[in-house]
Amino acid sequence: MAGRVSMAKENFQLGEGKVQISRQEIKKRIKELGKEIAKDYRGTDIHVICVLNGAFLFMADLVRSIDLPLTVDFISLSSYGSRTQTNGEVQILKDLNASLKNKHVLIVEDIVDTGYTMTYLLKYIQMREPISVKIASLISKPSRRKVDVDIDYLGFEIEDAFIFGYGLDDQQYKRNYPFISSYKD
Repeated sequence: MAGRVSMAKENFQLGEGKVQISRQEIKKRIKELGKEIAKDYRGTDIHVICVLNGAFLFMADLVRSIDLPLTVDFISLSSYGSRTQTNGEVQILKDLNASLKNKHVLIVEDIVDTGYTMTYLLKYIQMREPISVKIASLISKPSRRKVDVDIDYLGFEIEDAFIFGYGLDDQQYKRNYPFISSYKD
């Protein structure tokens, strides 16, 4: 059994492609973001919305680093389907469970790429009458942006590359890698 565990660790370390952001870098940055969010929202409750599926690991680690009362909810959107390029059309696959009226909302996203999905989501959330809405994104790819999006709490800005790991997938696989990797050198 121990051989299997070490083999799994070794495969993670070898991975596929090039490690873009290490486990240690991710962990450190999330702690920093958690402190910043706690400072900004001091004295209030936050309703955290995780954008599934990619942001689930980021959201789990982020909420553990926010020293404030908070509630969580989940939404699932699609603008990619099984493709690697968005067509700009967004569909809601799983809607929110809670009312957002008179709440401070923090959207937690894995990656802001073209901006289409986040722009759609922001409009959708605003229709539900929250007090405020802010965005926390693990990754931003500004070189791919088609629509301006203001990210309030950003983990990392990267160049254009197909990335996977730490919640981000490659055809639904590799989300469990503890780091972010890419195929591009």
